[in-house]
Amino acid sequence: MSLTRRDFARNSAITGAGVALAGSVGALATAPNALASDDSVSAGDGAADARHTVGYGPLVPDPEGLLALPAGFTYEIITYSGRTRLESGEFTPSNHDGTAAFDGPRGTTLLVNNHELKGPRAKWEHPVPLAEGLVYDPAAAGGCTVVEVRPDGRVAEWVGIAGTSTNCAGGRTPWGTWLTCEENSDKAGVNGMTKDHGYVFEVDPCDRRANRVPKPLKFFGRYDHEAVVIDPKRGHAYLTEDAAGPNGLFFRWTPPKGFEYGPGKFRGLADDAGVLQAPRCFDSGGTFVDDLSRATKTGTVYGVDWVDVPDRDARTTPVRKQFTDGQVTRARKLEGMWWGDGGAYIVSSYAREESPFRHDGQVWFYDPKRRTLTLKVLLGVNPDPSKDGAFDGPDNITVSPYGGLVIAEDGEGVQHLFGATDSGRTYPIARNELNIGTPQEPEYSEFTGVTFSPDGRTLYANIQTPGIMLAITGPWKRQKRQKR
Repeated sequence: MSLTRRDFARNSAITGAGVALAGSVGALATAPNALASDDSVSAGDGAADARHTVGYGPLVPDPEGLLALPAGFTYEIITYSGRTRLESGEFTPSNHDGTAAFDGPRGTTLLVNNHELKGPRAKWEHPVPLAEGLVYDPAAAGGCTVVEVRPDGRVAEWVGIAGTSTNCAGGRTPWGTWLTCEENSDKAGVNGMTKDHGYVFEVDPCDRRANRVPKPLKFFGRYDHEAVVIDPKRGHAYLTEDAAGPNGLFFRWTPPKGFEYGPGKFRGLADDAGVLQAPRCFDSGGTFVDDLSRATKTGTVYGVDWVDVPDRDARTTPVRKQFTDGQVTRARKLEGMWWGDGGAYIVSSYAREESPFRHDGQVWFYDPKRRTLTLKVLLGVNPDPSKDGAFDGPDNITVSPYGGLVIAEDGEGVQHLFGATDSGRTYPIARNELNIGTPQEPEYSEFTGVTFSPDGRTLYANIQTPGIMLAITGPWKRQKRQKR
């Protein structure tokens, strides 16, 4: 059913132009390049304003040269590629990416950690080991591991899936499993692969037997996947595609009628089960919007219709090329997603000459009830990424139990974890100080896999290269909504 112009106008009026949302995160309006962490703002209680600072204060350089944090915060290394080892004896694989945390048995925390390793195994010093029974394509280097953090601080790690390619982001399910996404769509015979790639796979962190004989969930489509979330109320899955030439798409998958979710239930579905669709957006005047970069102000709201994908397995033509530019709405670098506040937060990491307008990051909120996309965060093009201060290139994202969002930066130059309050203030949480370049030309890897522990006390995040998982603890506090 199409969303009519009248429906869209009524929904826009209800939401107040899409700025006010129920839940812990409201409007996240970030002024381009106005991102100072020490910005004092007023927080009124109806009687008097109390002056205080957003976030946790300035970052303190790390004498170990790894992670700068605010005063009072500390970190621990959980895994380190080439240094820590799996239960089977091999080194922890490299290139950490998307991660989610789950309650494990006997007070443990289980983290499923993607490893973004593209191409043949010989290319990588520390690929995901080919654990017996857990291999999809023995030629591929990627996959994910399960990391168990015990109450006494001891850590164990084992393979969750192997033989997949370029496992980038993904998403947790409401029933406690992880959907790992391949950001690579090489077919068998390309780059040494023996099977087709570009799929989503389910990994159960609590049941190793459930992961045996990996099965691609082909009904989600074959393309360069980034992230996926599940609507726990309606059953839809939403997925992002990181691709260009033309720009990628944001997808919705509707399950077949009567389908009941649960661990392992996806395995029983046919390759063409359900309906995969791409978005067609339009503004309040009913005008079609070809690319999300056209939104240049936070609070912009678009209505969303959905268009069926003709050939989701892309046998002859990539999915995004099966549509003309007038049929669907595209966006550059569609990256991380997280479900919260009754909808999906969706990242477009940046846009350049391949898009109508340039930016250094957007975060959108898709409201499935109103079928609207609202622009929450907009980062202007960073004029000097080598300097600390402004943020650019948002990637992995999570909704914070303390209000607002926590975002992993994958931009140019300096790399941060940063927060965004529900009123649009941004603040740094961590800075990567591990220089993998030279003193003359420093280089800092992106952050990935940002996620809180189930109890909210620990923020886990990764430095992708060489592959380090970190646990950050400290005096977390609720980031109150600020007057602007």
